[in-house]
Amino acid sequence: MTYLLALLVAALPWQTLQRPPAKGLYKTTLSVEQMSRKQAVIETTLGSFVIDLRADLAPNHVGYFMKLAADGALANTLFHRVIPNALIQGGDPLTKDPSKAAQYGTGGLGVIGAEMNAEPFTRGAVGAALRPGQPDSAGSQFFVCVTDQPSLTGQYTLFGRVSEGMEVVDKISRVPATSDRNVPLQRVVITSVTIRDTPPPAPVPFAGETAEQLEQHKAVLETTLGAMTIGFDAHKAPEHVRNFLQLAEAGVFDGTSFHRVVRGFVVQAGALNYRTTPLTEKQQQRVHNLQPEFNATPHTRGIVSMARGNDPASATTSFFIVTANAPSLDGKYTVFGRVIDGLDVLDKIESAPVNGEAPTTRIDLLKVRIVG
Repeated sequence: MTYLLALLVAALPWQTLQRPPAKGLYKTTLSVEQMSRKQAVIETTLGSFVIDLRADLAPNHVGYFMKLAADGALANTLFHRVIPNALIQGGDPLTKDPSKAAQYGTGGLGVIGAEMNAEPFTRGAVGAALRPGQPDSAGSQFFVCVTDQPSLTGQYTLFGRVSEGMEVVDKISRVPATSDRNVPLQRVVITSVTIRDTPPPAPVPFAGETAEQLEQHKAVLETTLGAMTIGFDAHKAPEHVRNFLQLAEAGVFDGTSFHRVVRGFVVQAGALNYRTTPLTEKQQQRVHNLQPEFNATPHTRGIVSMARGNDPASATTSFFIVTANAPSLDGKYTVFGRVIDGLDVLDKIESAPVNGEAPTTRIDLLKVRIVG
């Protein structure tokens, strides 16, 4: 069994980086250029994630991984070792056979010579598993770091990094496992591995739109008490409108709730600590602090404004809808929209039973849908 946990692994008696591959071990026929800008899409029974392959760091490891993927050799193997918030390990061909469970972690090794590099084993790093004390023993088994594992740097060959789907890697790492060998108690299967060209970066939605264009969009807030439609005032708060649209498009608001109800004042939603599931890393990249865009629009019934802390530039995702005239908020919070349909739903939310300011029954913001 190959053990890799940084908190437990002993330093191996070799430190030289970029060692040449030992004779008789696998050497790819592909050039670094042929393998550059390639990704591996790992489909599993718990979701998918994407690895950016680093042929510039470890060409033989990348070439062999691409060969295994093309041959279908990794399909139906398991993640046979999981350590919560540390790492996951898979790719052993023996894991296709449940009768060989006692041997999981020993197969598919002894194929590739070491290609150590100085790339750090931080969260998302993908490395090649080894037999203990044998640097030239890598093969089909690989591991993904869920958290930073600095003691692995230079001790194992890093050949890729997860660029999408770390939430799936997190989920796999948390599957209940045996206490002695960290073997998952359920079979987490790699259903397929596909190599593809790295796609160009997706354009950021709404990034280049003018105030006039931003105002063509509307947001439908689908809640457990009905739907409300918001129209935007991008001439007075263009970056708040742009930010709201971008967060909505990424699904950041979905699964949050109206967590605060103050009758005769406001109802508040969008706070991430009330979300039913954590954001993906891709969604998290959309969240940032906003500079204030205070304006002269009064806080009257139906107005949508951005919540913030003491710092005027601390608004992120949480917003509120005014249920009655609230002049005390004017010029202190950024107004960026107004409810143009569904004020009856706003009334239902405001009328919900509360304990203090918290609804006694959760009022979900199921989805924010952009139209127009």
